[in-house]
Amino acid sequence: QVQLVESGGGLVQAGGSLRLSCAASGRTFSNYNMGWFRQAPGKERDFVTAISWSGDTTRYVDSVKGRFTISRDNAKNMVYLQMNSLKPEDTAVYYCAATNLWLATSRGNYAYWGQGTQVTVSS
Repeated sequence: QVQLVESGGGLVQAGGSLRLSCAASGRTFSNYNMGWFRQAPGKERDFVTAISWSGDTTRYVDSVKGRFTISRDNAKNMVYLQMNSLKPEDTAVYYCAATNLWLATSRGNYAYWGQGTQVTVSS
């Protein structure tokens, strides 16, 4: 089992920045590839970004490339999502997730999930 707890969400104006954090506990964190997903009201939970277990490879959905950066600190069992130039369409609940699969983008490939943190971007 891996337990994940997200934090750092909030209300921000368009063009602003937020940094989400995800704290992991349980099984060896560095064994897992990590991802961030988001779910807007009335929509599916969509892939945003993923990072390899070592942190040296990342993948992003096109809509966030150049604005969002995923990173991890295996010594602290943490993964981060730095979000810059935020847009109203980034408004969603953001979820941290863990998988054994390399840079998986499908929700079904992730075995462990956090409870989510709300990000609201006002125009």
